[in-house]
Amino acid sequence: MILASFDCEVDLFSHGGYRYVIGLDEAGRGPLAGPVVAASVCVRYDFSHDVDNPLWRLVRDSKSLSEKQRDRAFDFVSEMFFVGVGQCDHETVDRVNILQASFLAMKKSLVSLEQVMHREGVGDFRHDHEGVILLVDGAMELSNLSGAQRAVPQGDKYVRSIAAASIIAKVTRDRFIVQIAEKYPEYGFERHKGYGTALHMEMLEKYGPCPIHRKSFGPVKKLLL
Repeated sequence: MILASFDCEVDLFSHGGYRYVIGLDEAGRGPLAGPVVAASVCVRYDFSHDVDNPLWRLVRDSKSLSEKQRDRAFDFVSEMFFVGVGQCDHETVDRVNILQASFLAMKKSLVSLEQVMHREGVGDFRHDHEGVILLVDGAMELSNLSGAQRAVPQGDKYVRSIAAASIIAKVTRDRFIVQIAEKYPEYGFERHKGYGTALHMEMLEKYGPCPIHRKSFGPVKKLLL
């Protein structure tokens, strides 16, 4: 099991001269239904004295955690980090494509994070271009965004701030899907969260797409022809 660490953040604080290191990740690129959700997080304080807290072991790639572990990690991350969340619904995914919707959700999460930090008296980090760096999970940086950023392939596995963002995004999206499942109970969304499992495909074939399905995704698009 790979455990994420603060090594990257420490290096950027110590040698890069940054005051804020912000991790970004998303959840929901692959599903056939529902929104894509992104999170931005910034650690609240000097974490070095608390690094032995066993709960930090849960701040790793959200896909490596059970649902119960993710819920515990979600609460811990919410306590230890400033958190911003953004999302793009299925209609936006269909309109601009899933990659661009993911990036747009990340930008929305940054706006949310800025508002949270401003309310708590931390300052307006989005205009502190010299003191802020974004760590974006994946191989691509965010376009049309001023300031320093770094794309980190598989960042949710290795960089703790990105892992924290992955947990917030995943749990937020899953909880939304569980709520929406009550509106469309025949699809079993609470079980597969919109991913193309055998159960989901069976229900999709039986009932056809519902209003939150992504019409631009192949298995759904095929049923609409």
